[in-house]
Amino acid sequence: MKLNKESYKEYKTYPEKVVQFGEGNFLRAFVDWQIDKMNKEAGFNGSVVVVQPLANGLVNMLNNQDGLYTLYLEGIKDGKAIREHSVINSISRGINPYTQYDEYLKVATQPEIRFIISNTTEAGIAMEESDKLEGGVQSSYPGKLTAFLYNRFKHFDGDKSKGLIIIPCELIDRNGEKLKKIVLEYAKLWNLGEEFVTWINEANTFCCSLVDRIVPGYPRDRINEILAELGYEDNLVDVGEQFHLWVVEGPEWIKKEFPVDEAGLNIKFVEDMTPYRTRKVRILNGAHTALVPVSYLYGLETVGESVDHEVIGKYIKDVIYEEIIPTLDLPEDELKYFAGAVLERFMNPFVKHYLMSIALNSMSKYETRDLPSLTEYVNRKGELPKKLVFSLAALIEFYKGKRGTEDIALKDDEDILNLYKSLWANYDGTEAGLKEIVTSVLAYEKNWKKNLNEIPGLTDAVTKYLVSIEKLGIKEALKEVM
Repeated sequence: MKLNKESYKEYKTYPEKVVQFGEGNFLRAFVDWQIDKMNKEAGFNGSVVVVQPLANGLVNMLNNQDGLYTLYLEGIKDGKAIREHSVINSISRGINPYTQYDEYLKVATQPEIRFIISNTTEAGIAMEESDKLEGGVQSSYPGKLTAFLYNRFKHFDGDKSKGLIIIPCELIDRNGEKLKKIVLEYAKLWNLGEEFVTWINEANTFCCSLVDRIVPGYPRDRINEILAELGYEDNLVDVGEQFHLWVVEGPEWIKKEFPVDEAGLNIKFVEDMTPYRTRKVRILNGAHTALVPVSYLYGLETVGESVDHEVIGKYIKDVIYEEIIPTLDLPEDELKYFAGAVLERFMNPFVKHYLMSIALNSMSKYETRDLPSLTEYVNRKGELPKKLVFSLAALIEFYKGKRGTEDIALKDDEDILNLYKSLWANYDGTEAGLKEIVTSVLAYEKNWKKNLNEIPGLTDAVTKYLVSIEKLGIKEALKEVM
């Protein structure tokens, strides 16, 4: 028996109020779960139209299940290890704009639409100069969003009551402001007129936000056991931890339309989200990103076994307590308490959070999550943080695409993959050749926003560790750092 509206007897239809760019594990375990709870417990009475941001994705699978899927939440809740599951019934349908562009634009004409939510990875909020308004779907998320908003503006003749609340979840600083800035750049590039610009500024609310929930996603290693437990076929089973936090920097009145308190959700509407963001991105996400290449090349597969490992566990704790926390300005006790909670979440007994599920776009992740700690450590201490530098060297090795004889399924933007493919293909086996690779990677300003070779000693330090990894292997190389 398949999970769909025929087999799920409690299936309900709600008015479409939310357009969501992204159909991946995270949004389904975070935003769509919260909307499901608001429908059931707070009378939100709204559903989500999911827009697939890339040409290949999951919307066909989602539509085949009428937007339904099973979410398992596993972890520490009220001091106890809790494992529970439910069917999420908040998605009305999925649209692939690459094959259904007219249908996508038609959604903009629906008067009930009120919210735009997105998670298109850190690389998603970026401008693509080649995007056009006419002639089919835009390649970038902000381009698609601008076309959507312009269609809504035209359809409702600039009615300011038809503006939207836009909450991006991408893990970049000031995400709402950056998204709005790019939308306005597209408005100028496409000559959409001052009236549209005024409507964007006055009728729409762009919020910055911070999301926090570890989502391992599809439990491929135990899916047969889970399906046997469920008694039905579900190709979109999702797994997340119990903990969740959503910090939204926006006006308090949004809560009247998004009744989070009544549903008991941990969503905070604040005037300034900066302290929450810095703490979370540097410690939780920074630890994840620093861990991935080192632990995966070491031969481990999951976050949990990495933190529990004698060597890798000490490595990541040292990164957090010795190299990240000293760069932050919040009270040390508070930071250490948060770090302890993060490590406890990493060791969630229910969750197998695969390192490779975090490895998507690792270059841009290092830039947003770990590079600020590295540079601030240099500013405050006058020296390089050895373990964060080692992680950078391991990242360059990781992008070689090999773990011993095994291929690594690298996933990143084409330009990043092509850069590494070219650099490693031309590597001559010498230490000088490795320094050339390091120098080229650190000079790639499109990713780093600056030339990292200008940081005193960084090029030589990364090269030294990369030489060690290449000659001795990751295990022996890590011993030297520890």
